[in-house]
Amino acid sequence: MKKMLSVIGLLIVSQMALAETVNVDLKNSYIQWTGKKITGEHTGKLYFKSASLDLNKNELKSGAFVVDLSTMTVEDLQGEDAAKLVGHMKNEDFFNVAKFPEAKLETTKIKKGNVSANLTIKGKTNPVKFSVKKEGDAFKGKLDFNRTKFDMVYGSGSFFKGLGDKVIHDKVELSFHIVPEKK
Repeated sequence: MKKMLSVIGLLIVSQMALAETVNVDLKNSYIQWTGKKITGEHTGKLYFKSASLDLNKNELKSGAFVVDLSTMTVEDLQGEDAAKLVGHMKNEDFFNVAKFPEAKLETTKIKKGNVSANLTIKGKTNPVKFSVKKEGDAFKGKLDFNRTKFDMVYGSGSFFKGLGDKVIHDKVELSFHIVPEKK
């Protein structure tokens, strides 16, 4: 029995030794967001403040990500229209960036590219699930979340009636492109 426990312990330690924590290349990693409404959609980007990955033989085992919400951009509008939309998204109706400048995601389980994680926005944490795959040097995937679970109910047909074509969908789509730093 002692030999068996020793072998199991050695296997666990050897697997832990193979895992390595790497920082994320913050300049080449980003999140592409998409928010939809009845009459169309808007897209833009967000960038990470910090991020790290635990890899084992180049396979993602866990990750921790902090998003700098002040980096929010919009890509489908220009000039004053873009500034107005970003300003609205940063105010209290949506992300309240002055009070909550960061969003966080911490993985809780990853198995065969299926990820369970905790997403924190505006001080509220909710579980999310999504898939991730390795493409070239980057990890890519898409995460959808319900904004109303994070106290962003502005324009939600789930909370307000009679909005007509002013309804903003509750689901927000995040496509991510995460590049580990090269050694």
